[in-house]
Amino acid sequence: VQLVESGGGSVQAGGSLRLSCAAFGYTYNNYHWAWFRQVPGKEREGVATMSSTSGTTYADSVKGRFAISKDNAKNTLHLQMNSLKPEDTAIYYCAIRAAAPFSRATMEPGRYNYWGQGTQVTVSS
Repeated sequence: VQLVESGGGSVQAGGSLRLSCAAFGYTYNNYHWAWFRQVPGKEREGVATMSSTSGTTYADSVKGRFAISKDNAKNTLHLQMNSLKPEDTAIYYCAIRAAAPFSRATMEPGRYNYWGQGTQVTVSS
């Protein structure tokens, strides 16, 4: 399984960015998808998840500002980030894991098997 991310960059506070994560080579029907972010010196934290039944969860810090979505035809996960704040600055990673049918996605990074290379998001004040 290979995950290829795109869409990071620099933006001023209040701006928007859209991250994408294209997935190649997975064959199972039931997968959980997630976005994580990491700042140097800190632990990787969950941002948003999507289950195989399209249920979504968000970290409290991004609720109402970020939206996770998936284009099934293109096997691509997106993260629309609006009203960005300087504290959103981080390297963002997408991740995927095989999961049981109808199970709820987790924000524990250790539970995910495959990761993208990361994309830098910088928000200036």
